[in-house]
Amino acid sequence: MSPTTSPFGPLAVLLDQRAGHGAVAREVDAVEHALEAWGLEYRLHVGDSSEQLRRLSASALDEGYRFLAAVGDDATVQAVVNGMFREGRPIVEAPVLGIVAAGSRSDLPLSFGLPGDTDRAIGHLAGADTYPFDLMKVAVTGRDGTRTIRYAHNVAEIGFHAAATIAASRGGARFQNLKRFTAFWRAYANTRVSPVTIGTDRRTIELEAWSVVIGNGQFTDGGIRLSPRSFPGDGVLDGLVFTGPKSNAYRLLPRIFRHGDHVPDPSITEVHAKLRIEITSPRTLPVVADGQRLGTTPVTFQVVPQQILLKV
Repeated sequence: MSPTTSPFGPLAVLLDQRAGHGAVAREVDAVEHALEAWGLEYRLHVGDSSEQLRRLSASALDEGYRFLAAVGDDATVQAVVNGMFREGRPIVEAPVLGIVAAGSRSDLPLSFGLPGDTDRAIGHLAGADTYPFDLMKVAVTGRDGTRTIRYAHNVAEIGFHAAATIAASRGGARFQNLKRFTAFWRAYANTRVSPVTIGTDRRTIELEAWSVVIGNGQFTDGGIRLSPRSFPGDGVLDGLVFTGPKSNAYRLLPRIFRHGDHVPDPSITEVHAKLRIEITSPRTLPVVADGQRLGTTPVTFQVVPQQILLKV
């Protein structure tokens, strides 16, 4: 089949060699075979760091591409999304983002029912169907105390859930279930119930909490539906503030694993915002978004409504 241009022009494919603990690097031939089978005109870019992928994405847009495909996990998607922005706005108008998880456990596709395998995911890159979706503009505190701006697309965690994600990310691909179990209890041992102030569009509340989750998408950590009432296209960020004793972390665990039926719950305060959610605490709390450690509190999440089209 001779190459054809999609309705959005030729495709820049950003493949992340590090994603899936190297599993995506083994999918290069399968990715190219599927792209050719679907007759898509493309150029393949391979990166092995978030900064390199961000630069490759920005360069592709500067060169005239409008349609980018992130091949990898949520860290890959975050890097590509950040490369789409410059000075607070997309480099090109209405850029199109495709996602090919290639077996790497990317979570954003789950909110849209998109497949995780390479062949079917690349099939979704063909055609003209898109969905305008939201992002989070995150102003987070870096190691040197300065404010850093990052764009995130899925779920952010502050406190216990962030600490568990950080602990589980260490090491290689082996013994994933054991790593998550160990990370949970390590984070549990090191977490304290802390006073937090949550500021939203219309109100500010003060609570004693051990974790906060901010949802644009629903799923995290390879399919856990941690923010079940979120959808990344409604112009709203959804916050879950986990209060009460930290023993609620394991009390709620079976319900979280039952496809996210942990809300409503008396120990979870739900907040919603169409503009921003700001979180401060006297204690320094870790902040994770899309599985990536961004910094610490204080942190502000601002809604960026529908400036990117997701290819579905």
